[in-house]
Amino acid sequence: MKKIKIVADSSCDLFELTHTEFETAPMKIITAEREFIDNADLDVDGMADYLYQLKGKSKSSCPNATDWLDAFGDADEIFCVTITSGLSGSCNSACAAKRIYEAENEGKRVHVFDTLSAGPEITLIIEKIEECIKNDMSFDDICACVTAYMKKTGLVFMLKSLKTFANNGRVSPIVAKLVGIAGICIVGKASDEGTLESLHKPRGERRALETIVNCLETEGFRTGKISIGHCQNESAAKQLKELILAKFKNVQIEIHKFRGLCSFYAEKGGVLVGFEKA
Repeated sequence: MKKIKIVADSSCDLFELTHTEFETAPMKIITAEREFIDNADLDVDGMADYLYQLKGKSKSSCPNATDWLDAFGDADEIFCVTITSGLSGSCNSACAAKRIYEAENEGKRVHVFDTLSAGPEITLIIEKIEECIKNDMSFDDICACVTAYMKKTGLVFMLKSLKTFANNGRVSPIVAKLVGIAGICIVGKASDEGTLESLHKPRGERRALETIVNCLETEGFRTGKISIGHCQNESAAKQLKELILAKFKNVQIEIHKFRGLCSFYAEKGGVLVGFEKA
């Protein structure tokens, strides 16, 4: 009997699946004084609190090929899911591991999905892979089905701080400070190229959540599954769920806390929303 496995980097926010063997290759969050490994032992809230007070620089580090090979184990068919290649080298490392694994294990197969996204959208993609496996689809059919599904999913987000992006040189420190002081939130989406695109700058959390709901409609959501992830902001996630249910019918919504990597980038108060498009 074939051994089938789903493997992802820790940007997926999952630790286990109900019906399929699953494992993650951990990302790392690094500062001058400390290193956080994004595995099941990580105190995510403690890390978020530490980073909130941090004055110095911080960065993330993706799994290397060896980390991926360890996660592959000895499976015959592996579906590997990575954070967007537009923001991380995780996909490149996974592809290197795929080449090594298939060369050393004749007949075994690995497919790497570059999600062009992160967090809750990856959760939806992994759930789709598991659904295909449960339906006894072939390896090639699963790859084709999930690739098509990825074109019908999206990610929108609300950030209440840009400190991490400023520390990494991705945004101006002046802009980051303005967001923090003026109560401005950043609402945006994952672009088709796999980068994060800012769309709106509403003032206040409530208005930001209402803006997310409008963005969902604009980006093509009508009905189906939504996954909401948050960093120490369950109240906002629940408010957002209520707003979505008030506007759309026949919606399945799940809420979860971020693991380390998404907490690092979303920062305290951040919310990410993965959704299915019509």
